[in-house]
This record gives sequence, structure tokens and C-alpha cells, in this order.
Amino acid sequence: MSLSDHAIPRLAPHYVFRWEESQAAWLLLYPEGLVKLNGSASEILQRCDGQRDVAAIVADLRLAFPGTPDEVQRGTLAFLDVACGKGWLRL
Repeated sequence: MSLSDHAIPRLAPHYVFRWEESQAAWLLLYPEGLVKLNGSASEILQRCDGQRDVAAIVADLRLAFPGTPDEVQRGTLAFLDVACGKGWLRL
């Protein structure tokens, strides 16, 4: 899947994204289970609010994690592609 810079990702309706203190991690909850997210994935998902487009998400992450702009972009696009493919996000 090739994401447009203007696509606006948001969490699919049957998923809940939240911090779980007992696991000290961000979780993606859904009716059949959960996904424990790593730091990078949670940083990206926090920005998938249905307001920002892909370009704005990448730009914000580049500001938050300076020094590796190409890596930030590649990693963000790769994660968004996987998350959309798994049905976690809608565009």
C-alpha cells in the first residue's frame, strides 16, 4: 500500500489505544485481544488523530526526533502501511 501525504489516518472504530500502567506500555485493544506497542509505534499512533495528514505526522515526528529525518520518514510510512494493512487504522 502506498500512502499519500494527504491521507488522514485515524484509529479504526473497534480499537482502543491507551496507556496501561500495569504493563507500563501503550496497548492497542480490540475485541479479540491486544497488541503491546513499542515506543516508535506508540509515538506514531498518538498522532493518528483523524486531524493530521501523513505529511504532518512525519513532520511532527521529525521535530520530536531530530537527527534522523529520512529514517523517521521511512519508519513512519512503514508502520502506517502495516497498521492500515492490519485494519488498525482507517484513511
